[in-house]
Amino acid sequence: MTRRIVVASLEAWDGVWRRNQYLVDGLLDSDPGTRVLFVEPPSDPLHDALTGHSPRRGRGSRVGGYDGRLVLHQPTKALPRIAGPLADALLTRDVVAAVRRLGWSDGVLWINDPAAVPLVNALGWPVVYDVTDDWVQAERTGRQHSRIAAADRMLLELSSEVVVCSPALASTKGASRRVHLIPNAVDVERYRLGVPRPGDLPDGPVALYVGTLHEDRLDVDLVLRTADAAAASGGSVVLVGPDALGARNRERLAAHPGVVALGAREHDAVPGYLQHANVLLVPHVVTAFTESLDPIKLYEYLAVGRPVVSTPVAGFRETKGLTVARSDAFPGAVALDLAEWRPSVEYDDLPDWRERVAAFGDVIETASGTRTPREGAT
Repeated sequence: MTRRIVVASLEAWDGVWRRNQYLVDGLLDSDPGTRVLFVEPPSDPLHDALTGHSPRRGRGSRVGGYDGRLVLHQPTKALPRIAGPLADALLTRDVVAAVRRLGWSDGVLWINDPAAVPLVNALGWPVVYDVTDDWVQAERTGRQHSRIAAADRMLLELSSEVVVCSPALASTKGASRRVHLIPNAVDVERYRLGVPRPGDLPDGPVALYVGTLHEDRLDVDLVLRTADAAAASGGSVVLVGPDALGARNRERLAAHPGVVALGAREHDAVPGYLQHANVLLVPHVVTAFTESLDPIKLYEYLAVGRPVVSTPVAGFRETKGLTVARSDAFPGAVALDLAEWRPSVEYDDLPDWRERVAAFGDVIETASGTRTPREGAT
């Protein structure tokens, strides 16, 4: 049986794998009848021009692999969102046209990006809303917050099934309807397979952070104070991941001699960085937004078993064997772990992505009407 899925994603399909890619990869690998149109965030030529970058159009549709069963599609944002409904209408029409070119008349719409809510009526398909971050809780301007909150309310009301990744999201999004709790996971075998030390890691002890650099999560002031403490121990703070920081914070990190920002790395290369760090960092702000998260880095950090120092954020706060420190004690705790190389620890019973793929596949089938709701939904 052919299963067609349109995924409206918050992230592009690239070398930095997030939840969407692990789940889509697993669904395609486990079922040769699955077909996926993965809709990436649109390009924004006007924003490019206003920020001094070369304007570029979206890449449109192209084959993403899996014997042609994965098609990637990046629209072009012709108008800024301030233009109102017309901007959304043009983006929606672009995606619907891509679906029609594939010859698809039915399927399931999987929404991760709340901004894609107009696709619900445009396609008229059953909807699975996968909530991975509670953007309603993030600090945004009044207009942005109102738009995000309205889209979230609509999706909670109109979706056939709602999936959440954390207990906090199960509580908030499940207050008005049934939701499925499907947390994140890790490819345990790949992260435990020993690999050589990456050549771009600096000499000396390394305190490593892996993840997108973003003010919604990263406490930049704490990173800088931790770099001061690391430098006093002869070490450095290394940041691996895409940079979504504002210009001011990016400049502050670049100006500190004890901070090394390596940028994004392919997902296959990430285990090597984690395995060869003296200590792994989670210098996150503690907010209602970060409380909603189920960080993939928690499972990746545990899979390699290196020492971890985290602020008291969800997931890390509840995990035994990790150092959880408030921001004032955080740099000192990191310095202690940099003082000497400590042996890795092997944690048992870590969840594998294959388990999550199976659970998510059940939700897709429930939404499409081919399966009754499974037991265990929240």
